This record gives sequence, structure tokens and C-alpha cells, in this order.
Amino acid sequence: MAAANTPSHDELLALVAKSLCTRTLNGFAQESRLDGESLKDAVERYEVDYAWHVLGSDRLRDETIGLLEGKLSHEASDAQKASVAEVLKAAAAGQAADALMSFDSDVPEQLAALLYARRGPNAAAAVEALSC
Repeated sequence: MAAANTPSHDELLALVAKSLCTRTLNGFAQESRLDGESLKDAVERYEVDYAWHVLGSDRLRDETIGLLEGKLSHEASDAQKASVAEVLKAAAAGQAADALMSFDSDVPEQLAALLYARRGPNAAAAVEALSC
């Protein structure tokens, strides 16, 4: 059982959701037009897709787990891997149908740092510092 001062799954999800940088499809299309490029070209250049797809992707999950393992200096446990998958799946489910985000986001770094912080006695302070 986790210590009382470590963030729960719901708290992790809230912190990840709060940090997401998304745009509507319409807004992104307008920005692309102002930049003189087609929506297709902008989507390819910025590696943008629907936020629910990006957050639910194997690519983002694997990148997050890899970063967590780098912080841990060993392979993540099955529970840690499951936590990454659960938080990303829940974050994906909470996205509006027209919300876009880039695969080149800081979600993997933030989630890995939050999960790493969960394991120590100073987890609450680490999470607070990340959420600013």
C-alpha cells in the first residue's frame, strides 16, 4: 500500500490532464492556414493527431516507461508499467473528440517524474514542484 503522502492514481491523472497542451482541430487548421500550409502538411510536420489517440498510443506509453526506467536505473515493475498505461488510458478517455496534441509533448517526462516521485518519502513535495 502506498504511503499517505504519495499521489493516488486520480491525482496523477489530474496532474497529467492539467498539463496537457491541446488545440481544437478548427484552431489548428486556422493556424496552419495563417502559416500558409495545408492542414495535412502541418499535421505531418508537427506529428499532431487527436489527443485521445496520442495519449492512448503504444509510442507514448513506451516512451514514458523508458524514461521512468532511466530514472529508476532498472526495469520498471509490472505495477509501474500498469500505472503508466492506466493513467494514459484514462487521460485519453477524457479528451474531447476534436482535441489535437503533438506526439512531441512533455507528457512522458512529466508522468515518469510523477511516478518516480511516488516511490520516495518526499513524493508530495516532488509532485507539488512539478505541478507549478
